[in-house]
Amino acid sequence: MGDWFTALSTFEKVYWVTAIVASVIFLILVVLTFVGGDVDDLGDVDAEIDGDTGIGFQFLSFKNLMGFFTIFGWSGIACIEEGLSTGMTIGISVVCGLLMMLAMATLFYYLGKLTSDGSLRLKNALNKVGEVYLTIGANRSSVGKVQVQVQGGLRELDALTDEDHDLKQGEVVTVTQVTDSGLLIVNKHTN
Repeated sequence: MGDWFTALSTFEKVYWVTAIVASVIFLILVVLTFVGGDVDDLGDVDAEIDGDTGIGFQFLSFKNLMGFFTIFGWSGIACIEEGLSTGMTIGISVVCGLLMMLAMATLFYYLGKLTSDGSLRLKNALNKVGEVYLTIGANRSSVGKVQVQVQGGLRELDALTDEDHDLKQGEVVTVTQVTDSGLLIVNKHTN
């Protein structure tokens, strides 16, 4: 292998070293990303500024740079193997590297949008039908609990009612209002 490498021109050596080193680092980053390692601490080029909410689209990051150099190196080697000129090889490999950076930045941007903060938004319970779990006192006299399907899960939530009689366990109710303090206002469900 040593003879093969020494036979290469300086131009070819640069592309081979770039491709191999960047590929190894890129593979390590990909593995760390998928197993949950924190690769952001490896040196993101994008600076975090206090109070900056950012745009969420990070074109210039360490992962993206490694993607650039990986594709830059391998596309350059492919161009050299095809006998393209030096200028054409550099131009094609730079464009391919930039396209890889764009693709990765777009991918991570949209993957970031898939995350959910998991916060329960009680407004989503409005007009939902549920069941009384713990007795709710008439005319908002005592807080009870209802089970309501909200945001894909069955939740036990505190509730009050404006009905003239207590709502007992097992009665079917409809959520008519959500108070500012997070209590549901429910009434007996009518078909």
